[in-house]
Amino acid sequence: MTELVWHEHADAAAMAAAAAAAFAAVARDAVQARGHALLALPGGSTPIATIKAFADAALDWPKLVIIPGDDRLVDIASPLSNAGMLARLLGATGARLVPLAGAEGDPARAGREADALLADLPWPPDLVALGIGQDGHTASLLPGPDLEAALTRDPAIRAIGVRPDPLPAEAPVPRVTLTAGALRAGRTLMVLIAGAAKRRVLEQAMAEGAASAFPIGRALAGLDRPIHVHWRPA
Repeated sequence: MTELVWHEHADAAAMAAAAAAAFAAVARDAVQARGHALLALPGGSTPIATIKAFADAALDWPKLVIIPGDDRLVDIASPLSNAGMLARLLGATGARLVPLAGAEGDPARAGREADALLADLPWPPDLVALGIGQDGHTASLLPGPDLEAALTRDPAIRAIGVRPDPLPAEAPVPRVTLTAGALRAGRTLMVLIAGAAKRRVLEQAMAEGAASAFPIGRALAGLDRPIHVHWRPA
């Protein structure tokens, strides 16, 4: 079973500070070891405070490449765009921000384009940071006709377009996501969650592993290194 290392925080501010410091430590170590760092950061509401705090870290920012772990097929100016959110929060740092997706279009083509784009980045990611949904999805590994392909562990396939079914009410659009193989490639993996319900989902998913009905359990089953979980009660 994949090991979960829990970092428990009293409130949102404490979690943001601690997780941002952890992001910065990974980036700093990667730059020192390899001259650059590649970070895959999550969308959603819970990580926003962490990414804001991370923007204040003392880093050699031009040596960082930052990608979203998944994105919606919308214009980068849309409030639904994860790349747009990262640009708003980190655009002044000097890091290189690489969107996975362009505007509206065919998800299959968008996935191929994103996969080709990732082939030109320093791989594997030094950090893969994730959130999870109440339904146990992570990144855009969502129920639908593309889920099984997105759960591939083939490390050569790094991104794929997906058409969730049903479309999530908060963002009813197709997506591009890192595959399970790409998520698993991260040298350091972190999950940022809030609330007892999501903690139960994560614990159940990882205990069930490859047999889980939750996508995150299937995607990250049997890892040979731990996942660091930053959690707050609410």
